[in-house]
Amino acid sequence: MEDHHYLYLCLALVSFLLVIATKRRRAPAQHGLRPPPGPWQLPIIGSMHHIAGQLPHRAMRDLSRRHGPVMLLRIGERQLRKVAITELLSARRVLSFRAIREEEVAAMLRACASAAAAAAGVEMREMVSALVADVTSRAVLGDRCKDRDVFLRELNLSIELVAGFNPADLWPSSRLVGRLSGAVRRAEVCRDTVYGILDGIIKEHLEMIDAGGGDGEAEDLLDVLLKIQKQGTLQIPLDMDVLKAVIFDIFGAGSETSATTLEWAIAELIRNPKAMRRATAEVRDAFGSLGTVPEHALGELKYLHLVIRETFRLHTPLPLLLPRQSQEPCTVLGYDVPKGATVLVNERFEEGEEAGGVEFKGVDFELLPFGAGRRMCPGMSFGLANVELALASLLFHFDWEAPGVADPAKFDMTEAFGITARRKANLLLRPILRVPVPGV
Repeated sequence: MEDHHYLYLCLALVSFLLVIATKRRRAPAQHGLRPPPGPWQLPIIGSMHHIAGQLPHRAMRDLSRRHGPVMLLRIGERQLRKVAITELLSARRVLSFRAIREEEVAAMLRACASAAAAAAGVEMREMVSALVADVTSRAVLGDRCKDRDVFLRELNLSIELVAGFNPADLWPSSRLVGRLSGAVRRAEVCRDTVYGILDGIIKEHLEMIDAGGGDGEAEDLLDVLLKIQKQGTLQIPLDMDVLKAVIFDIFGAGSETSATTLEWAIAELIRNPKAMRRATAEVRDAFGSLGTVPEHALGELKYLHLVIRETFRLHTPLPLLLPRQSQEPCTVLGYDVPKGATVLVNERFEEGEEAGGVEFKGVDFELLPFGAGRRMCPGMSFGLANVELALASLLFHFDWEAPGVADPAKFDMTEAFGITARRKANLLLRPILRVPVPGV
């Protein structure tokens, strides 16, 4: 009897889905518009079954090969509000953080030197993530975060939650679905943990500002946000919850993408020994007489910048960039895009395109790891400064070996599933000291 009940339930569900699908097919076209082509859709979940279970940017690449460069996907309703922070990351302000970058890179080099002396391996993801987190923490909050490890753990969890596909994204208005999926509860715990850490830091800054501190070039980004909040010049009220969300956004965008790029750059150099030798020779020839890598002279390293550009080409840290929204109806390649449509750019560099002269700073549309236009990544200069100094310093002071890897060409370069294109496997390398590290 129970089997019959189960069969009837399945038949009823299938019939319901078929009715919805039939109604959608019979629905008249919207005012004669010509929407882009796309893969077949299922009721309720839309196109998500074409993407779930795969790397999203790889799945979208495969779909575009069948449906063309412009295609229509239905993948949910949830929208995110972003707070513009361009004024916080101007070239002048990024330059003011130079001393912070140099001090934190020096601390990382001393840790590498200790590992080299003990003939021990270095977990690269852990090391570069800590470096970028410490630089970001001092730039944003004024000092290293004493709860850095907890902060990084919650940051990684938030990235996993954002990247995953769950029912709460399909029915955001349903509290029941959100609770049953567990994603909402995990996100709330993550938020409460991070906000608890930030509450104490903000309290200290407010006390310092009330005492007359936090002025001039030495002020950090939190000082700037608190002053903007006090002035009340924004159209959107900058209350404490919004302020904490902006800080967490800066950490997420600045820490994760820079650390991912650094790890991929080193992995690609390990995989290509000839490129590694050339990049290492360039930086040592340029700064060998100085005994260290000065940030102000990094412009001399032409080949190193090519290495970073090639890393962006092969491993764009945010392969789907940030979602955009069309502000008015428009036509792209003959297809109608309605107002309010979410636009995802599956960033890639076509094989066979001429790489010479193509830059990644939003001018050449062949390569857009930071996006382009008015909505391009505001933290590009901040992130690049972290990547360039750290990579140049690691190559200047150390040679690097991958224990147990006999053939570099077979080095594992698999990407992990997520909103950022991390390496799937941890990168364990052994440093060999070649140029003494100051202070060691």
